[in-house]
Amino acid sequence: MGSSNEARMAQARREVPPRRLAKQIAIASASCTVFGREGYTRASIDALAAAAGVSTRTLYNHFPGGKAALFRTVVTWTSTEVRDAQLRCIEPLLNPERPPGPADLEPDLVALARGFVDLMTEYPNHFALVRHIHAEADHVPPEVLAAWQEAGPVPVGRALADAMTALAEAGLIDVHGDADLAGAHFMALISHTIVQLSHYGVRPLPPQQMERLIKGGVGAFLRAYAVS
Repeated sequence: MGSSNEARMAQARREVPPRRLAKQIAIASASCTVFGREGYTRASIDALAAAAGVSTRTLYNHFPGGKAALFRTVVTWTSTEVRDAQLRCIEPLLNPERPPGPADLEPDLVALARGFVDLMTEYPNHFALVRHIHAEADHVPPEVLAAWQEAGPVPVGRALADAMTALAEAGLIDVHGDADLAGAHFMALISHTIVQLSHYGVRPLPPQQMERLIKGGVGAFLRAYAVS
């Protein structure tokens, strides 16, 4: 798993003077709102600087790489927050060292799915960024896309694969030799339709519909990966 934001902040406090660090945080925080609203392509340096209440010269002084560097900072920061929240959802329910019993498997998977889906509401700025990343992938610098993947989706995918391996070893599911794919299928089945219909949480679905989609996704996953 990558470094936590707390660890990164502790390192920054050791390496960056307090006033400069405070200005960088302020610029990144304001930019998160602008990027979430405008996307990467449409967000201009002038708009980013104005939102932070600084000149474009000051922005470049703190982020010499300009918009790409600033977007990478924001995406990495928010992805790390969401990654840690997702891992906190996984750990008590699908801990590889303590897999659930047969009777608890489906309820625990439903609870995990609810936890993942609820994060769209808890971290709206991050998921606004993700929505724009998917829409503008051909315009976002490749190194920024890679940084986003390594900060969030990749470690969460590894944790899910480890959990799927543990469930298979406990005889609860059959991953057919590919725990990574099983984890990816779980995520797709419990969230894809919700993400599409709610536009990454912008238009929350009625609770009854959300529950139907979550339970339906978990049910489909268990049918696909049932032990024969």
